[in-house]
Amino acid sequence: MIPELHPGMKEFNRIFKECNHIYHDIALKLKLSDSGFDILYILYTLGDGCLQKDICENTMLSKQTIHSSVQKLMRDGFLSLEAGRGRDMHIFLTPAGKAMLDEKIAPAIQIENLAFTDMTEEEQTEFLRLNRKYADNLRKYTTQL
Repeated sequence: MIPELHPGMKEFNRIFKECNHIYHDIALKLKLSDSGFDILYILYTLGDGCLQKDICENTMLSKQTIHSSVQKLMRDGFLSLEAGRGRDMHIFLTPAGKAMLDEKIAPAIQIENLAFTDMTEEEQTEFLRLNRKYADNLRKYTTQL
């Protein structure tokens, strides 16, 4: 027997997909791929010198996707790599990459901050708490597949 999707889940899925579409539109407006936007966004938040594995952990994208996107951003002149310990590769912004963050990523983060701070502090706390609880529950029940 196929279970029926809970009406609340239908709405949550719609909202989730709408948010993904909004981020896709942001990337398009900035003339970036979705993964390119994600990498630059994480570099903005983590700072120069982070590792590709840090980007994977923060974007939830695969190593292969991150590697391919980093290579493209390097070819475009926005990033450089420097060897670290072992096989670690640190990612650094070039001057053009730093300009890209200032011109394109910072305004996107400003928009996110505005959308989040339009909620009261209580709403922000509840929003985060409930999203974390849902993710934790989803992870827990996924082990039953």
